[in-house]
Parts: sequence; C-alpha cells; structure tokens
Amino acid sequence: MVVDILRNLYYKPMQPIAEIANALSKSIPSVTKQINELITKNIIMEKGYAASTGGRKAIQYMLNESLDHVIISISIDQFYTSIALSDLKGEVFSTKNNIPIDLKETDASERILDALDSFLSANLPDLTRAIGIGISMPGFVNSETGLNESYSDDSPLHNIKEQIELKFAVPAVIDNDSRCVAWAEKKFGDAQESNHSLVINLNWGVGLGILINDDIFKGTSGFAGEFSHIPLSDTLTLCSCGKRGCLEVEASVSAAIRNIQSDIQKGEYSIYEKLEKEHINQIEALIKAVQIGDQVAINNIGKIGYLLGKGISTLIHILNPHKVIISGRGAEIGYILAPHIQVAVNEYSIPKIAKKTTLSISSLHKNAQQIGTTALVVEKFIEKIIN
Repeated sequence: MVVDILRNLYYKPMQPIAEIANALSKSIPSVTKQINELITKNIIMEKGYAASTGGRKAIQYMLNESLDHVIISISIDQFYTSIALSDLKGEVFSTKNNIPIDLKETDASERILDALDSFLSANLPDLTRAIGIGISMPGFVNSETGLNESYSDDSPLHNIKEQIELKFAVPAVIDNDSRCVAWAEKKFGDAQESNHSLVINLNWGVGLGILINDDIFKGTSGFAGEFSHIPLSDTLTLCSCGKRGCLEVEASVSAAIRNIQSDIQKGEYSIYEKLEKEHINQIEALIKAVQIGDQVAINNIGKIGYLLGKGISTLIHILNPHKVIISGRGAEIGYILAPHIQVAVNEYSIPKIAKKTTLSISSLHKNAQQIGTTALVVEKFIEKIIN
C-alpha cells in the first residue's frame, strides 16, 4: 500500500486522507497509519487544508518538497532524442531536446549513450540522486524483458536498456513511445475522466495506446496498438515495416512533409521550404508553417487528417471507445486536423456506434512522451525514495 500511496501523490499532489483511501479502495484507518509512518520518515508532508464540505477542513498531504530525488527520462523517436531531468513534482528542471539521432544508423545506440553521458555530466554529476531512468522509443518494445524486438539480437538497440544500466549504474525501465504517451494522457491529460480511451500518438508515424479502466491494454505479446500498420492506404509506398498499404504512409507527419516537399518540387510556393532550413526538426518547421497559414502545409495536413479519420473509424467499430485523443507532436496543429478527422469518421462510421465517441485534441501534445516516460520510473522505482 505504501508504494500505491506514493504513486497516488505523485500523480495528484495535495490530497486529504479520505481521497487517497477512496482512490486506492482502502480503509481510512489503514491509509492514515501508512501516511503517519511516511511523515515520520520525512517522505510525506502536510500541506494546507482541503476546501470545506460543510464540516472541519481536512489536512492535505503531498510528497515532501525537500526530497532531492531526480528522475531521468530519455524520449526517443525515429530521428531525434530528447533527455530531461524531473523532480518528484513532475517538473522538468533541465532538458536537451531534438538531439539528431537517426535510429536507422548503425551507431544510433552509441550516440544515444554519448548524448546521455554528456547531458548528465553537465546537469547531474551526482547520479545517486536518480531513482531511475525511463526510456521510451518506437518499435516492438517488450516492457517485461526490457528488449526492443523491432531489432535483431545483434543490434545494440535491441538491448539499449541494459547498455544504459551498465554504463550509468542506475536502474532503467523501457516501454513503447505510444504507450508512454497514452499513460501521460491517462494520468495528466484528456483521458483522466474516461474509462475507455484510444490515444493516437501522431508523430513521424502513427502510434496507438489503448486505455481500459486504469490500465494500458497490451495484448498477448505486449504489442497491441500497431495502428499505423493497418492496411488502409491505396498507394504502393513502402512502409518502414517492409509492407505496402500501411496507414502510416499516408496518415503521418512524415507523409505530410513528404507531400509538401513534392508540391514544392512541382512549383508550388510554401514557406515550409524556408522554415525547413531554419529548424533542426522538420516537424517543428511544418507546425510553424501551418501556424503562419501556409496553404500548401495546411492542405497536406488536411489530407493526413482525413486518412487518420478513416483509420479511427475502424477502431471505433472494433473497440467502441468513449474518447479518441490525438496526442504527440501532431496535436500541436490539432485545430487543423480535427475537422478533417471528423469528416472521415462521419463518412465511414456507423452513426449508432460513433455517436458515443468524442474526439479530443491533447493539451499535452509534444510533452506527452516525456511526461509518460518519467511516469515509467515512478511506476517502477518510486519506492526507492523511502530508502
């Protein structure tokens, strides 16, 4: 129960005992006993009073603000890696974003380790403060074995978690990037009040996290949610998985960028051509172009939105979710995507089924992966703060 209390106060600080007991389905006396022991150990502290409900105001509790523990998170996508240090309030106090590392390169694992080493040397010389390292990355990540099975056994990326643990002598945990995004939405975002949500991680690819009650559905092999490889594309463009016809080749940010570049080569004017040279990350250039009002960029975002809606219609028929949440980097331009997604959902979904599902654009967007990756460490290693 102690670990559950600590996790609960990380996700929602400032709670009275009755609220904690209710969230954990435990008795008030048993929770009170554990809270008092944690106060004695300076792990938890009192912090003001909750609003009155008609009687005496209840004391609220939170993790001790003076605790010096740190969480390290490494958020990896196909082309860029970001590293962050967070405290036990979930606040990031040091970060390095958009480190260019292409996972297809043979030295990708070595470059990730070097980037982490350089970052920690500059920002966290005392690694004993770290309770753990969270790693999120695309692919068939088996969170139980700690292996990324998208890579062969002889690839360094296959066991990147083990390499990080050996190099830095800090325990690590790894999971798929889209599952981390979904967990962030469940604990801090638009899925908090929903028992059944689908979280679309719109980035270079199109990932999916399936939330059922207060957990992520992983399937038999732990790989449920490979939404991007549903064969809905009418083109013969080869997908990164080696197959043709995958949704990802038409309904991802990569597809939008590829189409914009093609339109520019055909003679159409787009501010994206200039912005691409000014930004390290092409996604940031695309988002900026859309925000400026570039018509070529907006048109192509609309196209991927429509195809995304077609794929979401399939999910609605199979899973009948309460919410579909667009998260990840693509959510930053969700106001452009949403109308096109909704048009496709209206066109391809049976109204009786679809009318109970609402579409939501995440407010966490580009921060979702980092938040979820940090939460991995909380889930796995929060008990270390007691010792």
